Amino acid sequence: MPFKILSITLFLLSFLFKMNAQNIEITDFKEYELNNVSIRAIEIVNDSILWFAGNNGKFGRIKNNSIELDSTQKINSGKLHFRSIAFNGEFLFLLSIENPAILLRLNPFGKEIGKPIIVYEEQHEKVFYDSMKFFDKKNGIAMGDPTDKCLSIILTNDGGNTWNKISCENLPNIFNGEAAFAASNTNIAIVKNTVWIVTGGKRSRVFKSADKGISWKVYNTPIIQGKTMTGAFTTDFYDKNNGIIMGGNWETKQSFQNTKAITQNGGKTWDLIANNSAPGYISCVQYIPQTKGKEMMAVSTEGIYYSNNKGKTWEKISDKSFYTIKFANNNTAWLAGNNKIAKIKL
Repeated sequence: MPFKILSITLFLLSFLFKMNAQNIEITDFKEYELNNVSIRAIEIVNDSILWFAGNNGKFGRIKNNSIELDSTQKINSGKLHFRSIAFNGEFLFLLSIENPAILLRLNPFGKEIGKPIIVYEEQHEKVFYDSMKFFDKKNGIAMGDPTDKCLSIILTNDGGNTWNKISCENLPNIFNGEAAFAASNTNIAIVKNTVWIVTGGKRSRVFKSADKGISWKVYNTPIIQGKTMTGAFTTDFYDKNNGIIMGGNWETKQSFQNTKAITQNGGKTWDLIANNSAPGYISCVQYIPQTKGKEMMAVSTEGIYYSNNKGKTWEKISDKSFYTIKFANNNTAWLAGNNKIAKIKL
């Protein structure tokens, strides 16, 4: 499949971000501009390659500071909108959201972007996939909104060659009006064999499996819920016990009440943190590696936030709008948003 190398508009804006924020400093900020692509899913393949997937069938990579952009136009006559991306150490996977949901596999290391292969397709009027991750090279999981009385969960145990949907008989029932938000590809968090999934809407809960998605338990959360656009939008776990969920009300993003909570027992119970204080709505939160679960960053259309005390207090370090963030290591992170991708050094 042909690809196009786009010119990069590269902004060295470090001077705008050199501010102390609870002992953190952004020392370098590089922003790459794209045209007409909303990016909510990014995946770091190695130190020099970042892959991304967006709307209107667009996907691509940043390789050695050059953007290579492609589309799925030759695969599907309709427009595939991507919100999920995952890498298993060998292949890259892209999952579209709506009917028909199509899961693609491709080689992320090719000299050029090769043609993706369809490895799973699902047709249903209610199909909508939100997030995807791998446990290891062989085992992966993707989740979506319910098409029946349970969440849509598909699993692979052969490296992504084949995927199978779990029957509702083997999953907890969903409440009416409970679903998920395809905000940043972080509805799913994985630590070794354990996976957590967050929901939102009329109910906001945490679904947990300790055996790579075979059996499940579900736990309530104190996150704001009850309306269509309320609930947990994102989760991350530092280890098997310590995790965080964030979200809020997308329709009132400046509301700070019941928008963030942490667990210290693997998701069984959750405690609100920094209640009635910023940040409000958050689409993505991630722990900073090698900080013993103390430091984390969160992003949304409202800006970039940082905490160094397990989320007890937060400081806004930038007004820049992003949908998602992913750390390459403890001092390098990638961010993505509407028509842009950025790389920061801490």
